[in-house]
Amino acid sequence: MARVKGAMMTRKRRNKVLKLAKGYWGAKSKHFKMAKQAVMKSGNYAFIGRKQKKRDFRSLWITRISAQAKVNGINYSRLMYGLKKAGVTLNRKMLAELAVSDKEAFASLCETAKASLS
Repeated sequence: MARVKGAMMTRKRRNKVLKLAKGYWGAKSKHFKMAKQAVMKSGNYAFIGRKQKKRDFRSLWITRISAQAKVNGINYSRLMYGLKKAGVTLNRKMLAELAVSDKEAFASLCETAKASLS
């Protein structure tokens, strides 16, 4: 059987990594060994970043809800407990959207929460 040399697949693999490293500073975009390390590291950062994005958005939503709840005379934790007790199943993303765009609807939710607490 004929011997198969790996030149084509090696070149493809290297080009794939170098393409991902395009735009990196200095030798990281030109030399395969450095590019490979940089691409691996950036992949790790991207993976971590996808997890942190979820945390950051949740904290942003909570801040927005809390600020608007204070305007309506109730704190965040009492609001969330009151809504849960009243059977309102809106998530924090939607509550934050209401707090920003539709203040009247958010105010009525605050009144619902206050009524269920007393």
